[in-house]
Amino acid sequence: MWIDRVHERCALDKLILDLDSSVSETDGRQEGSAYNGHFECTCYHPIFCFNHLGDLERVLLRNGNVASAADWHWVLEPVVARYRDLDILKYFRGDAAFAIPELYVFLEAERYLYAIRLKSNAVLERHIQHLLTRPAGRPPKKPVVRYHNFMCQAGSWGRERRVVARVEWHQGELFPRVGFIVTNLPWRSKRVTRFYNQRGTAEQWIKEGKNAIKWTKLSCHDFVDNQVHLQLFALAYNLGNFLRRLALPRPMKHWTMTMLREKLIKIGAKVVAHSRYVFFQMAEVAVPRKLCAAILERIQRLRTVASMVPS
Repeated sequence: MWIDRVHERCALDKLILDLDSSVSETDGRQEGSAYNGHFECTCYHPIFCFNHLGDLERVLLRNGNVASAADWHWVLEPVVARYRDLDILKYFRGDAAFAIPELYVFLEAERYLYAIRLKSNAVLERHIQHLLTRPAGRPPKKPVVRYHNFMCQAGSWGRERRVVARVEWHQGELFPRVGFIVTNLPWRSKRVTRFYNQRGTAEQWIKEGKNAIKWTKLSCHDFVDNQVHLQLFALAYNLGNFLRRLALPRPMKHWTMTMLREKLIKIGAKVVAHSRYVFFQMAEVAVPRKLCAAILERIQRLRTVASMVPS
């Protein structure tokens, strides 16, 4: 509901959804926590769905030993349903854990354009055999990058799909770095790869939640209590992201959530009380007077718009 209210204030011209999982370490006594060999720790394994503006659309707490893509439909399908009637271009990105035929079919039925990483295998590498020969001559300092795209149908796929390959030769490395992406995007291979690589911003938002909101601190014994705590952390994160998107002046747009907390929210002040007013005297080292006034003015404008929206 909060995200939809923000979209009423700033209409969307496109939608990009990023699905990713993360780790919330535990001490092992919490219900549902388990050892995860990939992360090499005892943990929970939550899954997150962000939009391209950094809003956390949905999050689900899961047992620590589940696969990265487990229960993806519980997270993604409600988000897709919310935006189904919106007449804009819609995109999806995911890493190799989400290379699932059922997910491809779902996204295609919902008319989403997607870019999902594929794990390398012998079948895919046969299609790019001509790119796996080291370039002749002395290798330059800048990596030599080559692209190729082809149609492929894995055994579990119902039909052929486009696969984009990126091959990088780096100086001092004997073998190339190879990456594959399955996609229905109509773009050139280089643009598809650049679009997929931008999903790293979702990983950055997860890190911001860990550092600024501390949403990995799930110390209750009962699983359901920890799920509620994670949802509260998600609300707190979104409030911070709304503040960053809607109320920060241009010089502060690059601030991370941690910077917002330390410089704007969690700062000391001297309180001076008079008969009619209470003053908060804050050092301008963190936020100068003009920027603080601009933030308050923007928040007031948002409040005015909200009061005009019928309940």
